Amino acid sequence: MEARINYLGNPVAAKFIKHIVSAGKAVHDSPLPAATQELVKIRVSQINGCAYCVDMHTKEATLAGETSVRLHLVAAWREATVFTDAERAALEVAEQGTRLADAAGGVGDDAWANAAKHYDEDQLAALVSLVALMNAFNRMNVMVQQPAGDYQPGQFG
Repeated sequence: MEARINYLGNPVAAKFIKHIVSAGKAVHDSPLPAATQELVKIRVSQINGCAYCVDMHTKEATLAGETSVRLHLVAAWREATVFTDAERAALEVAEQGTRLADAAGGVGDDAWANAAKHYDEDQLAALVSLVALMNAFNRMNVMVQQPAGDYQPGQFG
């Protein structure tokens, strides 16, 4: 399987990717815990069916020390006991923020209030930005049918 477009080889796409990756640095460098960031990246990518991003972020999370049990249970986080209350709150916001068409009004007040019990305003801003960023990456990869499986951790720096 080959992607419809070589995103890094196309000048327009490469320029866009450069800017979106740069925007992602603000989230990466934010006070939102790194483990939470990876869990959110994985869950948003699962919802959107982005195999490339699921491949990338499960490998990056593993390299960062995430356990296989937690990685295997991200898709079923509601029933899993291996996530903290803060991580569960972030995953709920990530799901509701990704499934906008399914939830009239986007992220519900209860989900937001629960997340606000665990995260300060900077962390919430990073969480919202991360969900938006991952949805953009997922949509690009799904539209161009970016194949998954060959990602190597640290491949993009």
